[in-house]
Amino acid sequence: MADYLSDASSDSESNSRNSEDSSYSNLSTIPDNLIPRAKEILSLKMNHNEILLLPPSISVFVNLLSLDLSNNHLTHIPKELISLRCLRKLLVKSNGLSCASIPKDFGLLSSLEVLNFSGNSLETFPPQFTELSNLRRLYLGGNCISEMPNSIKNLQRLEVLYLGGNRLTEVPAEIGQLYNLSCLILCDNQIQSIPPTLIQLRKLQSLSLHNNQISTLPPEIVRLNLSELSLRNNPLVNKFVQDMTYEPPTLLELSGRVIKIEKVKYTKNDLPSNLRKYLASAQRCVNPKCKGVYFTSRIEHVKFVDFCGKYRLPLLQYLCSPQCRTIPAVYHSSSDTETDEEEVANAKLRRVLLG
Repeated sequence: MADYLSDASSDSESNSRNSEDSSYSNLSTIPDNLIPRAKEILSLKMNHNEILLLPPSISVFVNLLSLDLSNNHLTHIPKELISLRCLRKLLVKSNGLSCASIPKDFGLLSSLEVLNFSGNSLETFPPQFTELSNLRRLYLGGNCISEMPNSIKNLQRLEVLYLGGNRLTEVPAEIGQLYNLSCLILCDNQIQSIPPTLIQLRKLQSLSLHNNQISTLPPEIVRLNLSELSLRNNPLVNKFVQDMTYEPPTLLELSGRVIKIEKVKYTKNDLPSNLRKYLASAQRCVNPKCKGVYFTSRIEHVKFVDFCGKYRLPLLQYLCSPQCRTIPAVYHSSSDTETDEEEVANAKLRRVLLG
C-alpha cells in the first residue's frame, strides 16, 4: 500500500539544479534570496518551518511544478497561488487550513495532479477540488469531513483517493464512476455501508475499510480483483462470533413446508390467492444436502469463503433450521454428478449479501 500512498516526487526536477530545498530552516516566509531566480525554480520545498502566511511573492514562481508547504502553521491559501498555472503537485498537509482558507477559484489550478490536504481542519469536502480534472492523487486524511460530494465523479483521472480518519457516514454511488481509481482509503470513519457501484472500479487494487461501522457488504465486492483489503474492526466481522437467533416456524409455515417438500399438487380452486402467493414465496435452504425450504422462519449461518485467493470473508447464508447446521454440505462441488438442485443452491449462495 505504501506505493499507492507515497506523494514523494518522482519528477526529474526534484533532483536537478532547479530544485530548492528550504525545509527545516525555521523560516517564517519565502527567503528573499530566492526571488531573483524564481523563474528558474521548478521544485520548492518549505516544509517543516514556521510559516503562518504565504506571501503574495509566491506568484513570481511562474514555472513551479512542485510546492511543499507541509508542517507549517498555515491558516490561509493566498489567491496569488492560483497564478501558478504549471503547478502539478501541492503538498500542504499538517497545517491549520479550513474550507474557508481555500480560494473560490482554486479549481483554476487545472494542471494539478497531486494534492495533499491531510491533517488540516477541513469540515467539508472542498467543492473546488472536484474541478481539478487532471488530479491523479488526492489526500484528505485526518480532517473532519462528514460527507463526500456527488461531484466526486468529475475526477475522472483520479487513481488514489485517501479519506481515512474523517467523519464520513456513507459513500455516494458516484464513487463507482472513478474508473481509474486503483487505491481507495476510507478507514477510520463512521461508514455504515458501501454502494454496489464499487464493482465498476475495475482497476481498484487496494481497498481500506477498517475501523468503520460496516455491517454488510454488497455481494459485488467479491468480483473485484483486489490485492489488498482491510475490514478489521467492523460490525461485519464482529457479528460473526455471536450466536444468531432463530424464530420457531408458525403452523402456517410448517404446513407450507410440508406442501413444498412433499410436492403436494394444488390448483387455484383449492386455495385462496393469499395462500398460493405465500407458497410461491418459499426459499430453498442453501445446504444442498438438505431438501428443506423456509418462508420467514430461518436461521442465519456464516460460511467463510475464499476471496481473490488471498482472504477469507464471512458470507451470511440462510438455513431452514438449526439442525441443518449439522448436515454435511459441499458448497463448491467439482463432481460431474452434481445435481441441478445443488447448482441452484450454490448459485443462490453466491447472491447472498456478505455480512
